[in-house]
Amino acid sequence: MRLNRKAINDIWNKYWHFSLLSLYGICQIWFYYLERVIRPKYFMYSVIDSHIPFISIFVLPYLFWFAYMAIGFIYLGLVSRKDFFRLCWFIFGGMCICYVLYMLFPNAQNLRPDITSNDIFTRMVKHIYETDTNTNVAPSIHVLNSIGVHIALVNCEEFKKQSRIWHWLSLISAVLICLSTVFIKQHSIKDGMWAMLLVMVLYLAIYTVPRYFAEENIFATDTNR
Repeated sequence: MRLNRKAINDIWNKYWHFSLLSLYGICQIWFYYLERVIRPKYFMYSVIDSHIPFISIFVLPYLFWFAYMAIGFIYLGLVSRKDFFRLCWFIFGGMCICYVLYMLFPNAQNLRPDITSNDIFTRMVKHIYETDTNTNVAPSIHVLNSIGVHIALVNCEEFKKQSRIWHWLSLISAVLICLSTVFIKQHSIKDGMWAMLLVMVLYLAIYTVPRYFAEENIFATDTNR
């Protein structure tokens, strides 16, 4: 069935904000550029890292990060445009801040073990090692974004109405993703700590400070209800 112009305009007016997800593609281009040109000068390490074991099964929550991000954006984009915008500010703004920090503070980590096993989980980890370098690790974008999605969900009025099990599932997902970064040796614990510091800054800027100003002047009014 062919959609008429009015129907197309109605769909666009209702869902145009999803076009902001194209910013992720721009961020990825920037990241791949940094992967090619950055030469690390600082290597992230904490004595705690030496006591954290390599656990290959944590590759599952590490990869679930992609689905968790998608679920967060799609859900908020459908139920609350305001919270969708907040998540965009948090994720894309946070990623850009990370990239600037990578340029000013070129860093890497040397924590990856020599993997001798050949089970499915270690093969998945090996593939990650082959496709993602050990550079540009602090702050950890995995940690930053997973916490950002959880914050956006629990601050959404529509999500608050859902069963508490969904709140717990979101929290557990975010925690497991954060833990996965150190258990598969993709990040030092310091990378996660820097990410959490950035999370606090972004939370203040996006969720706390606007309460002292006219919030509707910073984020578009939620007209998607």
